[in-house]
Amino acid sequence: MITSPWLVGRSRYERRMHGWSDNTAEDAFVHTVRLEDDDRAIELRTVCSIAPAYEIRAVTARAHAGTVASEALAGIAQLVGARMVGGFTRRAAEAAGTGAGAALLVDAAIEVARLARQVAQVPRERTDGIPASDARACWRLDTTTWPDLAGSCFTYSAAGEAVLNAREVVPTLPPTFYSPAPNAERLFVRRKLARLVQTGTRLDLFSSMHDDVHGFDLHFEIDTTKATIVAADSITSRLPYRGLCDEPQGRVKMMIGQAVDELLRKRSQSLIGGETGCAQLYDLTGDVLKFLTTAA
Repeated sequence: MITSPWLVGRSRYERRMHGWSDNTAEDAFVHTVRLEDDDRAIELRTVCSIAPAYEIRAVTARAHAGTVASEALAGIAQLVGARMVGGFTRRAAEAAGTGAGAALLVDAAIEVARLARQVAQVPRERTDGIPASDARACWRLDTTTWPDLAGSCFTYSAAGEAVLNAREVVPTLPPTFYSPAPNAERLFVRRKLARLVQTGTRLDLFSSMHDDVHGFDLHFEIDTTKATIVAADSITSRLPYRGLCDEPQGRVKMMIGQAVDELLRKRSQSLIGGETGCAQLYDLTGDVLKFLTTAA
């Protein structure tokens, strides 16, 4: 039987995220994440160095609603000096502890790390003169600005580069995005929604993300008695490169028939993520699967 601790005493749970990045720090960005659910709301504001360091230079955490343990708020400040690379989630969890609201603060830190991989400070002389329609030039800006993109998804794989060179691909962001004006505020804005709805033995999971370059709306239906995903679909209203990022989106159907167990999130990496898949599709799926637990 599949259950969720977030559905105890209720048949619906929703979590909302609003995040943005400001170019108001030297050689760094200020990332703000507001995360709220039916029980509490928190805000995490960080100053982080640009890629590839991704180092946290300052952290401010505050509670806006509900009960949030003071030690969790104070603990998350221990992330100053941490790099948002492999092992960061574990370090954030250790810093926040296990008090009320700690899990929400950890998830906010993860969202900060994701925002940090969306903005850049490329010298304007490198972007001036690049036509807004030049997908190959924008792709090269991506791979040189964020070295960790290589192999992270289909778009930045060798197969993806071959598609880029073989067909018309339309970029969503103009080259000027990579060179934001000093003191520019909210140059990148993201909103996310995760929702669980229990109806008898049916559990529906919804996960969406909309920002300046992405538009995802995912849905999974689970038969809780069989602990199996029986439906999976996704609408992508915006992608970084139309004609290229579209390629792996159909892989969401590979989730149908998958057993919902403790290894599903790991299996989903090979099903919808990695060099044949989509990193955003994988992250959004994991964002709702983590709410589930199995019970005898």
